Amino acid sequence: MPNIKSAKKRMELSRKWQAKNRVARSRIRTGIKRVREAEDAETAEARLRSVTSLLDRAARRNLLHPNKVARLKSQLDRKVKELREA
Repeated sequence: MPNIKSAKKRMELSRKWQAKNRVARSRIRTGIKRVREAEDAETAEARLRSVTSLLDRAARRNLLHPNKVARLKSQLDRKVKELREA
């Protein structure tokens, strides 16, 4: 446990952001899973739009690496394209 006031404050802030980041990552993982599990193209496209927004926000905030975000979006796009063609 820190003794210095600024260290205590940093610890509290770090816990707060850790919780927010955990929620954000969980929403992203759930969204990705739902796109991959989609049965039809319309549902998949709607879910893809919301997940793309979450992923872009995560990349902007450095929650996920921008290259990882680009890779995930590409994979999901391919999945939706396959559903559209099937």
